Amino acid sequence: MSNDQNAMLEPGMLVRHPEAPDWGLGQVQSNVGAKVTVNFENSGKQVIDSTRVPLMPVFD
Repeated sequence: MSNDQNAMLEPGMLVRHPEAPDWGLGQVQSNVGAKVTVNFENSGKQVIDSTRVPLMPVFD
């Protein structure tokens, strides 16, 4: 199994950053290689190294 827990994330999906809850809800913009670009409501666009940070999908 890959150590990339975010491989299934697709553009449009909602996520939260487990170590930065104050960033708020984020929407995945792109997922290329191990780099996931997410637009967070409180911190804007962030590029996440998905081999180091397991983003948490939000399904509600």
